[in-house]
Amino acid sequence: MSQYYNARRTKGMYEPGSTEPFKLSRSKVDLFLECPKCFYLDRRLGVSRPPGFPFSLNSAVDTLLKKEFDIHRAKKSVHPLMKEYGIDAVPFEHEDINRWRDTFEGVQYLHRPTNFLLTGAIDDVWVNPDGQLSVVDYKATAKDSEVTLDADWQIGYKRQMEFYQWLMRQNGFDVSPTGYFVYANGKADRKAFDGKLEFEVKIIPYEGDPSWVEPTLENIKTSLDSNKVPKANPDCDYCLYRDAVKEVHK
Repeated sequence: MSQYYNARRTKGMYEPGSTEPFKLSRSKVDLFLECPKCFYLDRRLGVSRPPGFPFSLNSAVDTLLKKEFDIHRAKKSVHPLMKEYGIDAVPFEHEDINRWRDTFEGVQYLHRPTNFLLTGAIDDVWVNPDGQLSVVDYKATAKDSEVTLDADWQIGYKRQMEFYQWLMRQNGFDVSPTGYFVYANGKADRKAFDGKLEFEVKIIPYEGDPSWVEPTLENIKTSLDSNKVPKANPDCDYCLYRDAVKEVHK
């Protein structure tokens, strides 16, 4: 992975006192909540965590779901899954939908109190008859048990939804607190592979509460303006690894 990883970065770093807006993605905001030390090392000092391998299968599912819902977007029709789950809405048709989905652009908002240019790439948006929008996120997995949002590690999924809801509201949209996860679960209980993987797709509603976003942005601003590296999350695997290396290699 070395060709994809720059251990010491000189770009994309926060400079205290700069008047230029500092671009901060949804994933970096979540990184701060996950481990303030890793976030500071990344955004202030230019040392990022090594990247993981991309989940190509998940990306394929994501792309195909977008194509599928785009067919109904063009027709202004209700997707069968939405009918099945009693959701009175259709995919939202907007000239910026492809930009909102783009990883390098996404939905953007300049948060003037911190001067952060906040971004987030949204999978989809649905609109009800009253014109209210719902943020939609696609997920893919493969497990024998029922797909839910109950696992502790899925707090990141919930924050992701809430951050997107907040972003859309800052852009002037009427956004419902109810968002939806379209969850595709690959089935391993079939008799044979036969060159195809079958999925069971369900929609999971989620009531978002983005009240954490504003105070978190203020905390991020305070941290980045400081010259002191914050403490690590005691459960951060990356920090635990670094500390273990220091112990055995002095």
